[in-house]
Amino acid sequence: MSHEKAGPLAGVRVVELGGIGPGPFCGMILADLGADVVRVDRPAEHGGASMHPILHRGRRSITVDLKRPAGVELVLRLLDEADALIEGFRPGVTERLGLGPDACLARNPRLVYGRMTGWGQDGPLAQTPGHDINYIALAGALSAIGPRDGDPAVPLNLVGDMGGGGLLLALGITAALLAARQTGRGQVVDAAMTDGTAIQLALIHGLLRTGLWQEGREANLFDGGAPFYRTYRTADGGHLAVGCVEPQFYSAMLDVLGLADDPLLTGQHDRAAWPDMCARLGAVFATRTRGEWTAVFDGTQACVTPVLDFAEAASHPHNAARGTYRRTPDGLPEPGVAPRFLGTPPAEPRPAPEIGQDTDEVLRASGVDAAQLTALRAAGVIGGAVS
Repeated sequence: MSHEKAGPLAGVRVVELGGIGPGPFCGMILADLGADVVRVDRPAEHGGASMHPILHRGRRSITVDLKRPAGVELVLRLLDEADALIEGFRPGVTERLGLGPDACLARNPRLVYGRMTGWGQDGPLAQTPGHDINYIALAGALSAIGPRDGDPAVPLNLVGDMGGGGLLLALGITAALLAARQTGRGQVVDAAMTDGTAIQLALIHGLLRTGLWQEGREANLFDGGAPFYRTYRTADGGHLAVGCVEPQFYSAMLDVLGLADDPLLTGQHDRAAWPDMCARLGAVFATRTRGEWTAVFDGTQACVTPVLDFAEAASHPHNAARGTYRRTPDGLPEPGVAPRFLGTPPAEPRPAPEIGQDTDEVLRASGVDAAQLTALRAAGVIGGAVS
């Protein structure tokens, strides 16, 4: 199954059972950092283009029917030589397929078995369907996001799926791989998006404990309630992000705005005055366009930046200089590889493969010969046309 790659995870071999959302995001991260990730897709999709061309980048794709014993055996053969598995099904599904942790670890005791779910492998809701919005709602995060007098605002699917899901599982797998190299024993990594959302709230819970945070939206430092940490609309309908938390940066913002002597704005942490302070600053920011304010604040220490859309962000000089967004051969932007490794830099990620395009290559490397491939394909166990 080995496939030469560069990066800090070069030499790590991962099998990813095809899924959606956070599981593929975890696979993308591991592949970006140099792991050889083989994604197992369904034979019915063989030959098609990926519907998620960025999330599926950097790995190889095979098509195997996991509902057939012969297909399960093929995956187990891959896992014999693998370091880790990614699966994102409901609890118990892989066990019923014959690919549960017990079966896989019995064959490869060093295997790290990564499980991605919303609610976790146990608990009253473990078998209940859900999505990012449900997980961050029950974890307590969603209630704190949005306007004071409006409804909770949906923060894309960043908090649950990506940060609390895919990133959490990537960290868990990497940590378990280190343990396996030290002990020779693999283990199950149970990554739940509710848990991942909750751990991202560590700072907020700390502020609650010390009395520096209160329940309710737009009433706190980082929820849009503070006049120095929120967005403001500009004359052209654009927005600026203001994040001058420290007093020196707050003073710098007031200096730029010509409001250093405004008595309403002198008490930065006077919470009772925050609504009026927001209104005062909002009126000032509304007098110029986003571009005009961007030019005014450029080079200052005021922590004021324009709110950019996706295309603008990809073209911003800072992001361009760092390669935060890369350009595909067709010129379209996509997020680059992160974080940066100065000693073991990863290679540029390869485009997402055509579904199933690596089936023969991967299976041959695991010991399946040409005649067996033909027979498996004729039986519908693997995808592709019978030659």
